[in-house]
Amino acid sequence: MASFRQVLKRLVLGPPVRSDRMGQTLLPKRLALPVFASDPLSSVTYATQEILLILSLGGLAVLHLAPWVGLGVVVLLAVVVASYRQVVHAYPSGGGSYEVVARNLGRNASLVVAAALMVDYVMTVAVSVAAGVDNLVSAVPALYPSRVWLAVGGVALLAALNLRGTRESGRAFALPTYLFVTAMGATVLVGLVQTAVGHPPVAESAGWGIRPEQTDLTGLALVFLLLRAFASGCTALTGVEAISNGVPAFRRPKERNAGRTMLIMGGLAIGLFSGVTALAVIAGVRVTENPCDLIGFPGDCRSSGQRTVIAQLAAAVFGDGSAMFYVVQAGAALILVLAANTAFNGFPMLGSLLAQRRYLPRQLHTRGDRLAHSNGIIVLGVISIALIAAFGGSVTALIQLYIVGVFASFTLCQMGMVRHWNQELLRGSGDRAAIHRGRLINAVGAVLTATVLCVVLATKFTHGAYLVVLAIPLLFLLMRGIHRHYRQVRRELEPESGELPSPSRVHAVVLVSTVNKPTLRALAFARATRPDTLTALTVEVDEADTHLLRSEWERLGVDFPLEVVESPYREITRPIVHRIKELRRSGPRDLVCVYIPDYVVGHWWEGLLHNQSALRLTWRLRFEPGVAVVSVPWQLDSSHRRDVDREHHPPGHVRRGLS
Repeated sequence: MASFRQVLKRLVLGPPVRSDRMGQTLLPKRLALPVFASDPLSSVTYATQEILLILSLGGLAVLHLAPWVGLGVVVLLAVVVASYRQVVHAYPSGGGSYEVVARNLGRNASLVVAAALMVDYVMTVAVSVAAGVDNLVSAVPALYPSRVWLAVGGVALLAALNLRGTRESGRAFALPTYLFVTAMGATVLVGLVQTAVGHPPVAESAGWGIRPEQTDLTGLALVFLLLRAFASGCTALTGVEAISNGVPAFRRPKERNAGRTMLIMGGLAIGLFSGVTALAVIAGVRVTENPCDLIGFPGDCRSSGQRTVIAQLAAAVFGDGSAMFYVVQAGAALILVLAANTAFNGFPMLGSLLAQRRYLPRQLHTRGDRLAHSNGIIVLGVISIALIAAFGGSVTALIQLYIVGVFASFTLCQMGMVRHWNQELLRGSGDRAAIHRGRLINAVGAVLTATVLCVVLATKFTHGAYLVVLAIPLLFLLMRGIHRHYRQVRRELEPESGELPSPSRVHAVVLVSTVNKPTLRALAFARATRPDTLTALTVEVDEADTHLLRSEWERLGVDFPLEVVESPYREITRPIVHRIKELRRSGPRDLVCVYIPDYVVGHWWEGLLHNQSALRLTWRLRFEPGVAVVSVPWQLDSSHRRDVDREHHPPGHVRRGLS
């Protein structure tokens, strides 16, 4: 019967998928939109709120500037969407910003982009899930004390869904994404209609005052505050590049489907963000980082949180506690949690590409049972959970680390695309008018994103962005170190010209602790290889046990010499290693082949009941040059019973216990 672990694994992941079914996991546009666009769509729920939070530092007097800040974000969003559509068509193989920069700006610049994107993906998961929980708490305030655990559970659920494969996760995420777009669109539309007929919605916080942290803002102080608000509002752009990273996951024709999906995503994100910002100003929404700064805030401001902007708008438009209020909150909470799915698609693909080029461990390149990059998904989930726990699930604290990596990758990618178009012009290939148009779009994008990057660094550095500024170069150095290691290993393992050198002699050494069937099989296997010398070796820890072993050896008439190595300190590993080194010194070109009898058990707990000294010995002998270790297995009955499930499970399930 299958073990509990295997049953649980199949319940979570589903049955394994054959490699030749890769094409069946590709996504149509209706599923690709929720998979890749949930991040920029979900930012509608907190981008406006972040603008209002910063402007509230100046009190009520500067809140009227929110529409102008929002307009700047909309223009930037439109330019970036247009720029990345160029990337989709120019580099349909996937890789997005990393691929563009690697081909046009060189290795070092590409590793900077890769590091920035990895940081961005981690922050996307942490911020999106934490914000989703905040919206859930806005609807059900009693859940406030459990918000960290809810966020951790949300990340774990997302990881499990993505481990089932891209197509499966696309189906799971489609309904919540379309629910949010419909509910949020209805909120904006109904609110604007109410305003047009003379009954504008009024937020619950519209009558509250604000205790400003900064007063009499004029000149440079006001400009700096507006720049901070703009930098925070630029969180609306996070995840825009995800479609360019995931073009290979689209159905054919991949470039056209990915380009159209990006256009739809951009239109929806711009429309919803603009509507929410306009409606927040009309309804008079008030939000501050500290609820105690709100004059008129009901309840205890030290122990309860304020409602999100989305919750206040839904209550103002449809009525507090109405069915539509809960629909909007449910849609917002779900899409914010599921927005992290953009990172769960982008991070593993980027990790696989970097691993394939030897900048990350090779394990990140392999696919799991469901054809997903399982190791990358697990790594992303673990790091995101650690961040949520470290920052107490606070969106305000986490968001300070956000978007630095986003705009670093945006800027380098657009610069790379400008160089790409220049090279196309030099080659004289393609439609020159289209090339000039693409170069202009990417050049404008590069200038704008570089400007925003400078603004973000200047306004957010002391508020937590310095952590990201440190993390990116550390990741860069780590990837360079990994690549150096793989390059060194390849150089060491590269075969020299001529024939392969053969050992002068082969010494076979069979380790013996008792005379049983596994030991006799190991002796038989060693003899079958026809070595120059064959020795049975045992370590004398107890004189009585050694005497009993010799007697049994003679009684069975084993025709091999039994060599006994004394161990006055009752060690096993060191005396054997010392004896193997002596054999090696007798001939530098000799090969010593150590045969270790072991047996296969069917359950993990059976392995714990047996001596593990052979495992330590095997590990120690791996570092000795000219020594080969051969494991000779003996399958016990429990392993045969487990073998019934072999055709249903991939190889490698059987636990091994060493004798």
